[in-house]
Amino acid sequence: MKAHQPVSQASNEPVEFSEATMTKIKELISSYPEGKHKSALIRILHLVQSEKGWVSVPSMDKVAEILNIQPIEVYEVATFYTMFHLEPVGKYVFEVCRTGPCMLVGSDDLIDHIGKKLNIQVGETTSDGMFTLKTAECLGGCGYGPLLQCKYKFHEHLSKERVDELIEEYRSGKYDQN
Repeated sequence: MKAHQPVSQASNEPVEFSEATMTKIKELISSYPEGKHKSALIRILHLVQSEKGWVSVPSMDKVAEILNIQPIEVYEVATFYTMFHLEPVGKYVFEVCRTGPCMLVGSDDLIDHIGKKLNIQVGETTSDGMFTLKTAECLGGCGYGPLLQCKYKFHEHLSKERVDELIEEYRSGKYDQN
């Protein structure tokens, strides 16, 4: 199984969001006073990423249009926060903490293990599109490392054996939301 590097969506393709996502976006915007709608930006980017799987330039442009702000204002936020995927990713993104406390308890070994197990490098996606491996700067669980996040779920005190179990659990759909 050969890994692939995701390819960016062309920046001139128009984007539309589902009716459900647009309803949630409108609800979010309405919860802020007039002139403060930009405050909903991060939450809207999360909604977009949940629907599309990543945040493309056309998606960011659409968000800017909805919020009546400049596209650069959306780009600045989306590129600052590592939680937003700016390239297509796999169905499951394994983000492994690589900061000091987690490194001291083996996160580097886990990153290498996951890469070998899935036949990918950090930043790559498996050829079946199931998994992407990324590293993160502190996931906020310094006393629980090594730590991995996937789909807003944190997995703590990891070992190579537990990571192998997690891969199979995610592959089987155990953590999918209905």
